[in-house]
Amino acid sequence: MQTNMPDIADTAPALQTGKLDWVGMAEIELPFIFESLNLTPTTVNAKARAFVNLQKEDAKGIHMSRLFLALDTLSTQQHVNPTTIAQVLNDFIVSHEQLSDQAKIEFKFELPLRRESLISKKVGWKSYPVTLTSSINNNIISYELTVDITYSSTCPCSAALARQLIQNAFSEQFTQDTLKQQDVLEWLGSTQGIVATPHSQRSIANVKVKLDNNITEFDVIGLIDMLENELKTPVQAAVKREDEQEFARLNGQNLMFCEDAARKIKSVLELESYADYWLQINHYESLHAHDAVAIAVKGVNNGYKA
Repeated sequence: MQTNMPDIADTAPALQTGKLDWVGMAEIELPFIFESLNLTPTTVNAKARAFVNLQKEDAKGIHMSRLFLALDTLSTQQHVNPTTIAQVLNDFIVSHEQLSDQAKIEFKFELPLRRESLISKKVGWKSYPVTLTSSINNNIISYELTVDITYSSTCPCSAALARQLIQNAFSEQFTQDTLKQQDVLEWLGSTQGIVATPHSQRSIANVKVKLDNNITEFDVIGLIDMLENELKTPVQAAVKREDEQEFARLNGQNLMFCEDAARKIKSVLELESYADYWLQINHYESLHAHDAVAIAVKGVNNGYKA
């Protein structure tokens, strides 16, 4: 005859009493189908973190398997959207009655999107790192969305120095007596004409926004498009020569230090209705061995900190 299996978390006394802010699991492998505005439901492979608080001071611990099984149901039987996430958070609380009154879930995944090139309109895949964090406290759900945007940044100082070298080379090549339009045109198209180029670097903007508590759908593409349109030089997927030329033009017309990029993004976020935002600009320098970084927040009371 099978006896009841012991439940140490329920019956054994705690070695030491006290409340804990969060207890749970991290790095849970969790493929799921993600839903967002203007996006066909997409399967992603996420890493999840799941937590509840432990408010009962003398409890041995929480029931971690209940968190895992609730996430597994989300993964296999539902799509991930604000409604289903709210259901899982509520399940966390209900399954830990008298133990917990707060819960939190974090999903990290790469979102693959089909992106069109600048001129040729060829289409290719680009993956965007996304972090989706949701929590419940006093029956109020909160959602945070973080995206990483990779782009090219061309240094304004380097561009000015390159222009000066080109001016010097022009002065050495031509005098007022020998200045002919066709000669100048041919010289500009030669390697002698462009004696220096400004340096640029692959850069990443990390942007986190606090979403409205009552949303019914996410809008990841809307956020990505807004940021890329403001930066002007996002990295490309499929590229033909005309696309590469247009990318070079966009870099030349949008020179920026990390401070410029941060101010551009801060300005466009201020026009939106986000309750709060946090951003970090990372320019991975090609001239220096170190990186250039700028950070900004909305600056609301009890909001994100820089």
